[in-house]
Amino acid sequence: MTPIFSKLLLVLMLSFSFFSNEEVKKHPFHVSNTEVSYNTKSKSLEITCRIFTDDFENVLNKRFKSKIDLYTKSQVKEMNAFVKSYLEANLKFMVDGKAVKYNYLGFENDHEATNVYLEIGNSPSFKTLGVDNSILYDLFEDQMNILHVEKNGNRKSTKASFPERKMGISF
Repeated sequence: MTPIFSKLLLVLMLSFSFFSNEEVKKHPFHVSNTEVSYNTKSKSLEITCRIFTDDFENVLNKRFKSKIDLYTKSQVKEMNAFVKSYLEANLKFMVDGKAVKYNYLGFENDHEATNVYLEIGNSPSFKTLGVDNSILYDLFEDQMNILHVEKNGNRKSTKASFPERKMGISF
């Protein structure tokens, strides 16, 4: 995916999120964005998943049959458990063909999106990164998940649309 396409998609995401008419959906298409950045100093992959908060709350409510409010400060511990569990089931990484586990660091809300922070530590330089991403696939059949990977100043992108889940980047 070209950087121009990524920027256009981001502009479209942001512009659609400003509709306020209740008959019009806040965002007429469904997309999540996963950014992976290789930190050469710490030899780790730093990951941020950006998901529209209303969709994320809806899928968590559906999955866990519980009242989900990612903005409530008094329930952060409980919400962290839901977010972590959902991502563990719907987001997996492979570095150079080997499955790796990530550490869940937490989440924060940023306007109408939720940023979830993950890290894969002790990761020497890699040639390929594979991702199995089914975030929000259990809610929307038009879901698209975008992956951006940056390593040593080189940025590559790809996407997967429902029902496709697997993406890969090679350096």
